[in-house]
Amino acid sequence: MNGIKQPELMVEEDRLLIKKALEVVCGKWRLFILLHLAEKTRRYSELRRLLPDVSEKVLIQELKALVQLGVLEKESFNEVPPRVEYRLSDRGKAVMPLLLQIKEIGRYFL
Repeated sequence: MNGIKQPELMVEEDRLLIKKALEVVCGKWRLFILLHLAEKTRRYSELRRLLPDVSEKVLIQELKALVQLGVLEKESFNEVPPRVEYRLSDRGKAVMPLLLQIKEIGRYFL
């Protein structure tokens, strides 16, 4: 066998773990947000420019969710105008190999 469990043999813990992993990477824009932040720490305004098709509301929601999941770290600076930066946390860095594999799967199916 190849070491991969057959779906009917999955236990509840496996389902919960997969569900949690999908929570991190699923969503129309999360993968793109994470890939942009893999390169370097970015300000909110940079992410807005890099993701022009994402509405401001959705970007804010996704960033907030990723911070709550512990995938991103947010740093707010007490400046005028306000400055906010986002970076991958250690958990976020752990997700990167999966994202790169997903990118390669996309390349394979092109």
